[in-house]
Amino acid sequence: MSESVVLDASALLALLNEEAGHHAVEKILSKAIMSAVNVSEVITVLANIGIAQDEAERITLEMIEHIIPFDVEQACVAASLRKNTKSYGLSLGDRACLGLAKLQKLPVVTADKVWSKVHIDGVKIQVIR
Repeated sequence: MSESVVLDASALLALLNEEAGHHAVEKILSKAIMSAVNVSEVITVLANIGIAQDEAERITLEMIEHIIPFDVEQACVAASLRKNTKSYGLSLGDRACLGLAKLQKLPVVTADKVWSKVHIDGVKIQVIR
């Protein structure tokens, strides 16, 4: 897939909820990849707001064609990012997303404003709002 981007859970949720920045996500959705960790986050949020689990899964999986399993290499990269991201409060899911972007050498798209303060070598971060 050419010109792929790594999509953070917050960006997909912004699209689903038609929040600020959702048009930017809409434009890149066809070339987006996501970590399975971030897919789990989206499904969890949808289920928490009252959407049936199977429906939350269907909605999410229909939107993201390329879901990348979270493997040992990604786990190690995500762990290595803890030192640089701890002061910003980034979660394991956030680091899984950034780690995937680092490994794939792709830009990452997020709705989390605090990411604009984060600097990860080799990762271009685009904040949609």
